[in-house]
Amino acid sequence: MTSQLDNAARTLAQSHFRTPRLGTPFQPRIDALARTQDWYNWAGCRAPHSLWDEELEYFAIRSQAALFDISPMTKYRIEGPDAEAFLDRVTLRDVTKLRPGRVHYTAWCDDEGFVLDDGTLFRLSPTRFRLCSQERHLPWLLDSALGVHVIVEDETEAVAGLALQGPTAFAVLRDAGFAGVEKLKIFGLAEFPHDGDTATISRTGFTGDLGYELFVPVDKALSLWDRLMAAGELRGIRAIGYTALNRARLEAGLIVANADFTTAEHAIRADRRRMPDEVGLGFMIDLEKGHFNGRRAILEARAKRKLRHVLVGLEIEGNIPAEHAIVYHKKSKDVGLVSAAMWSPTAKRNIAIASLARPYGDTVVEDLWVEIYAMRELQYQKLMKRAKVVARPFIKLDRRTANPPSDF
Repeated sequence: MTSQLDNAARTLAQSHFRTPRLGTPFQPRIDALARTQDWYNWAGCRAPHSLWDEELEYFAIRSQAALFDISPMTKYRIEGPDAEAFLDRVTLRDVTKLRPGRVHYTAWCDDEGFVLDDGTLFRLSPTRFRLCSQERHLPWLLDSALGVHVIVEDETEAVAGLALQGPTAFAVLRDAGFAGVEKLKIFGLAEFPHDGDTATISRTGFTGDLGYELFVPVDKALSLWDRLMAAGELRGIRAIGYTALNRARLEAGLIVANADFTTAEHAIRADRRRMPDEVGLGFMIDLEKGHFNGRRAILEARAKRKLRHVLVGLEIEGNIPAEHAIVYHKKSKDVGLVSAAMWSPTAKRNIAIASLARPYGDTVVEDLWVEIYAMRELQYQKLMKRAKVVARPFIKLDRRTANPPSDF
């Protein structure tokens, strides 16, 4: 019997590769559109890098309306009489200033002041919030909630989400019958009737463009997809994959956890962890509010000048993307690394996000170079290109914040 159990356990362990990645609530519609069959693993789900053409998918964001499945994004329901105080203690920004019907971008740290993750906090009512993030944090949130009158529940698999981004996004929602959606200002949210239930729509996104995010119960997912696609047919709505979204977010100067910086829980080497000030999130820190996770360590690092790194935007000569290129000072001293780069069709510039060792990129911003290896007739050619520190975002579109939203 023991031998049979051992064999069964061994067979199960060795057959893990046969277990397919999970589908999202929108998978039937996405699979039907997937011409490239270019998939990646997002939180255990089968998500598309691209669906039909990654270049044209990018231009769908900037000139039409792009639909992107955000269902695998981690979503926590945080509710109770102490929900505001709890979130104010574990996140950097002042939650008491976040009114019901509003969203803000925030981050949270461990006790040593190193960033655990960043994400968006939705205030659905005075006592109910939704926290969305890249990584999973349920054990940490539950431990932090001990002795607090609050409920923390992972609702990732119960709530389906879509991002609708691009200049015609508002027109699509209006034509789909979401009456009153024009009243939503940037970072506003509201609930709308949908298929006998409710859709929560926020004017948020990850593209730097006019855009919205929509959340519905999983059993209403396909009806929401069909409603948007039917309404957007004459507005050029197209489903897209992550590659196009990633290009748009880079133009917007937005960062991705464990891509542009390593989160504290994922860092194997202690020197890879980053404080908020080292990844461009220092603006979130509100010292006027009470205690929050990492406050003492962050203040000490500022006072004793222990901040070793800075995240910067770069503009690079030429048109060859410098992704993962080493950054040098005076072509000789290694001072940092590019984490994301592209030739921007909208900005008409060669742009990048890089993490540099201070004072480079901070006070020393002259004579910076990147080392690019470009394929030339089946042989890599080393190119040293000048780089200069520039402000983010790399593009700023007025339609993102226009109120009322533009009707294209």
